[in-house]
Amino acid sequence: MIILSLESVQAHLKRWNREQDIMEFDASSATVELAAAVIGVIPARIAKTISFRGEADGKAVLVVAAGDAKIDNKKFREQFGFKPRMLTPDEVLEQTGHAVGGVCPFGLKKDLDVFLDKSLKRFTTVFPACGSSNSCIELTNNELWQYSSAKDWIDVCKGWEEEMENTVAM
Repeated sequence: MIILSLESVQAHLKRWNREQDIMEFDASSATVELAAAVIGVIPARIAKTISFRGEADGKAVLVVAAGDAKIDNKKFREQFGFKPRMLTPDEVLEQTGHAVGGVCPFGLKKDLDVFLDKSLKRFTTVFPACGSSNSCIELTNNELWQYSSAKDWIDVCKGWEEEMENTVAM
């Protein structure tokens, strides 16, 4: 399944002639920390895709956020009108076609709503996974927007503003 997931992402990115830009590693990049270490960037630049249970239709909602951001339950409820409930690993695989550790907004099994959190906007480029637990691609925010067919930029995260202030203060 992992190979097919990576292949679905490669096929998706081929539309923009970017499939050859997918990086594959010998080491795992399945978590923000592992991905940052293997790529050689700060964890915040990892674009993590978080899968939530949709409200009525059972369709997942994907939020792509910076690696140092955490979902703010109140902001999420205000944005979507329901409580954020993450999918189980089996549900993530069923909805996205990607296993946890390789979830990304590309080459999805189902037509899901993708939203990009503004926590990503402070970076020129970010690194989302590419369907496997040892792959990623470097994209600008505009490329991430285009390739993911995101519905909107939203503000549903917390924690990253403080990290940004600490970084600027150093």
